[in-house]
Amino acid sequence: MPDLDTWMKIAPKPPERLANQQWHVFLSYRSVERPWVLSLYDTLTQLGYETFLDQFVLDTASRLARALEENLDRSQAGILVWSPRNEDSEWCKREYDAFVTKENAGGFRFVIARLGEASLPAFAKSKLWVDFGNDREGPRGTGLLRLLYGLQGRPLPDAAVRLAVDIDEETWLALARIRAATADPDKARLISLAESPHVAWRSSPLLRCACAEAFISIGAHTQALTILDSVIREFPKSLRPQQLRGLALARSGQWRDAKNLLGELYELGERDPETVGIYARTWMDSSLATGNLLHLRRSRDLYAEAFNASPSSDYAGINVAAKGVFLREQDTAKGFAQRVRAIVGDQAVAGDFWRTATVAQVQLIQGKFAEAAGQYLAAVAMSLGRTDDHRSSLTQANRLLEHLGATSEEIALVRKAFAHLPPESVTSSRT
Repeated sequence: MPDLDTWMKIAPKPPERLANQQWHVFLSYRSVERPWVLSLYDTLTQLGYETFLDQFVLDTASRLARALEENLDRSQAGILVWSPRNEDSEWCKREYDAFVTKENAGGFRFVIARLGEASLPAFAKSKLWVDFGNDREGPRGTGLLRLLYGLQGRPLPDAAVRLAVDIDEETWLALARIRAATADPDKARLISLAESPHVAWRSSPLLRCACAEAFISIGAHTQALTILDSVIREFPKSLRPQQLRGLALARSGQWRDAKNLLGELYELGERDPETVGIYARTWMDSSLATGNLLHLRRSRDLYAEAFNASPSSDYAGINVAAKGVFLREQDTAKGFAQRVRAIVGDQAVAGDFWRTATVAQVQLIQGKFAEAAGQYLAAVAMSLGRTDDHRSSLTQANRLLEHLGATSEEIALVRKAFAHLPPESVTSSRT
């Protein structure tokens, strides 16, 4: 079984830099892809690459455009991150042109990392690019090694090919094992998996984050925090373990600590929907604990910021709608709920608890209580072991029901889907 030492031996080391080169790699990306890029940054750092990433290098006094150009000039190679969110933008063509100009001048090489289902335009298809369409959490396995060797203009050696395949296979198998251990909660199994020395577990935060998320979903917050603390020590720049740590703290009632952590990330410029959304949730917790209506409005405004930045984020959108209900802004709430409905539809989504629960929330806000009850039942049935997720969803539903004028019969119908939960467990929510 390959371990981290094997990875460190086979993954290509950074080449020597010339006297005028400060960076091995310059990372070019749109801000919406920062979580993925941070994971790549951590991997490069682990392998000894000096990597330019604007957040960790530029100071607040820097003139951004000039500073980026100067640091590109001092870079040995570059990675252009191409995603569905920027494929039509002029920005991406400008960045591509700047990379090509520098490459043509000599002493520079770059590779395109394609995320999601982004289609490359004709002018970029002739360039070396690596497909990361299935690697939403960050680069790994075959794609990562192709990217690293591509930066040096070298083909993958046989040993690297074998290692990459091994990492890919272990990743898919491990994710299946995590899902199985979550369905019928097996904490010992999850702990054992998280302690694996396999390189797939040690060269990236992906799998241990998946384990931590599983622990959060079943209500084992202490175990989740233990795993996340270890991952954060090894990958201090990765965003996902920080997000999950904030969620675990909030779910366990430590909302002040969660608000401090996520607030710091927010002020440092992390404005992706997940970070902003979990941060918004802590302001809702604060409002419930203190009775301060301004904190509820702050929560609503943060969710709206996330939804405006990423209009496809049903998570952010449904929470804007819910906060509108709590603030007695019914018309606004229904308007946002209708926008979310256009994203998620009216039917359960097989295997996706949160998407199905969002369908239910939309129907709840629209006053369709029987339909909402059916969707909540479907959501629970597809995720039997995730009782903390169920509790969280029920808490949100209870708050909505309090403000929507539901009859006692309608309330009982919605709550029936959560009859397996003890009443005292309903103490917090994902919001």
